[in-house]
Amino acid sequence: MNLNKVSVSSLLQKKGSFVYCTTVDSTVSVAVAEMNRRRIGSLMVTDTGYVVGILTERDILTRVVAADLNPKSTLVRQVMTTRFQSITEDASIADVMQIMKDHRIRHLPVLDNNQLLGLLSIGDINDWLLKVNEIEAENLRRYMFEAYPC
Repeated sequence: MNLNKVSVSSLLQKKGSFVYCTTVDSTVSVAVAEMNRRRIGSLMVTDTGYVVGILTERDILTRVVAADLNPKSTLVRQVMTTRFQSITEDASIADVMQIMKDHRIRHLPVLDNNQLLGLLSIGDINDWLLKVNEIEAENLRRYMFEAYPC
């Protein structure tokens, strides 16, 4: 399958577009509790309804734990990533994979004019690729071992 021809919007249609968020004024402790409860590795950060950043596991490790900050008193706004990578819904899955590889990131928000349309994780991409590969393998098995009418 040509990954340049499969759009992000088609993957979001299957996955869904709901994204877990937190606010800039939330504490890191509250944000981490939400991430743990949802079993997710990031939260988008909003301020008055606008996306202003992303809080990831890496942010927490490098900017809170390594800096010995108290997560109960540290605000998300102090440790979130404000200059984050994003993608539009008309981009391809190949584009997503390239951005994730080049920037060493595992979460990629899908935005349109700062409107949050969804979020793709490396797990979403891996799940999708696994399904595509299973379908292709099954098609090849059928081609090789099943009789085709002449």
